[in-house]
Amino acid sequence: MASADTEVMTTALHITLITETFPPEINGVANTLGRLCDGLRARGHQVELVRPRQVCDQLLSSDDDLLLCRGWPLPGYPGLQWGQSSMHKLLRRWTRHRPDVLYIATEGPLGLSALRAARRLGISVVSGFHTNFQQYSSQYGLGVLTRLLTHYLRWFHNRSTLTLVPSPSQRMELERRQFERLALLSRGVDSQLFHPSKRLISLREQWGLAEDDIAVIHVGRLAPEKNLGLLKRSFDVLKSTYPQRNLRLIVIGDGPQRTALEQELPEAVFCGSQRGEALASHYASGDVFLFPSMTETFGNVVLEALASGLGVVAYDQAAAAQHIRHGYSGVLAMPGDEEAFCEAAVWLLEERETLRCVRLNARQHASRQGWAAIIEQFEGQLRGACVREVVVPEAQTLS
Repeated sequence: MASADTEVMTTALHITLITETFPPEINGVANTLGRLCDGLRARGHQVELVRPRQVCDQLLSSDDDLLLCRGWPLPGYPGLQWGQSSMHKLLRRWTRHRPDVLYIATEGPLGLSALRAARRLGISVVSGFHTNFQQYSSQYGLGVLTRLLTHYLRWFHNRSTLTLVPSPSQRMELERRQFERLALLSRGVDSQLFHPSKRLISLREQWGLAEDDIAVIHVGRLAPEKNLGLLKRSFDVLKSTYPQRNLRLIVIGDGPQRTALEQELPEAVFCGSQRGEALASHYASGDVFLFPSMTETFGNVVLEALASGLGVVAYDQAAAAQHIRHGYSGVLAMPGDEEAFCEAAVWLLEERETLRCVRLNARQHASRQGWAAIIEQFEGQLRGACVREVVVPEAQTLS
C-alpha cells in the first residue's frame, strides 16, 4: 500500500505561470517558459498561463488555462506588450479557482499584481530571475536607474518563497546583493532539433561559402545590451589574422541595432529572425559562434550552438561558464577582457584539427543537457514551495 508521502508526491498540482512573454515570441525567456509549461503539463499538472494579450492574440479568448490581460507597448520590442496591473481580476479568478502555487517569471506591473494577490490569498509564490534588467538600464543610457531597479528587484524576489536562477554565477551575484532564498534551475536544449546533421551545403552556398570556408555566426537580439561592438571587433581581428581564408560573418536575429550593424558590417549576411528547423539549419551550417554578451542570466543560444557542433567563443559566465571547458569544448575569456576574447577566437582557428576536436566535444557535452531532468527539478521546487511558504509582512515597503 502506498504511503501518504508517496500520494502527496504524485498529486497533480494547479500551477499558475505569470509572464510578459511566451511562445511564439522569440527570446530566451519565452523559449524556457514554453519548455517548462509543456513539460509540467506532460507530467499531469494543470498549468494556467497569465500573460498580456499580444498582437497575434486578437482572436484568442481566455479560458481555464489562459488569462489574457491588457498591456502596454514595450519600448524597443515591437509587437510585445508589457502587462498592466490586474490585481482585482486575479483576486476574483483565484478566489474561484485557487492555484496551489504561482511561478512569476517577470517583475513588471502584471507580476507585481500577481505577487500581491497571492499574498492576500495565502498562495505560495516561486519567482524566476530571467533577465538582468538592472544591467540593461546602463546599456540604454539609464544608469541612474540601475540602483533603483536593483533595489526593486531585491524587494520583489525576497517576498517570494523561493527565487530560481539559471546559473551559479548569477546566484553568486544576487547573493552578493542580498537576494534571499535562491535556488538553481538551469536550462536544457533540444539536442535532436539542434544537431550537426542539419547542416545545409545549399545554405552555405547562399552565404558565399564552400565547405572548407569558415562561417562565423552570431544568434541573438540585436540590441545595445548584447555588446555587439565586440562582435565587429573580434571578426575584424579574425579577418586580419587569417587574410588567406574565406571567412563570412552571419548574423541571425533582429532588433533596434540591426540597421546600424548593417552599415558597420556591409559584408556580413543578415538573416533576420529564424525559428524551429530553419534556425537549427542556420546554426549547424556555421563553424564558429561568437557570443560577446555580458548581461545574460543564462544564454540559451550558447547551449544551442554547442548542440549544433559549433566552436563557441564567449565570456566565462552564465551558460558558457557552466557548459564550456576552456580549450576543450569551446574557448572562454574573462568577462570584460575584449583582448582575451579576440585572442580566444584567433586560437580557435589556428589549426583545423583544433576546431574539429572542439566542435566534437561541444556536441558530445550538449547532447547530455536535455530538458527532462530540469522539468522534474522544477516540479520538485514548486512542490516544496507549497509546504514551506515564507511569510513576509504585507506592510513591508521598498525601504
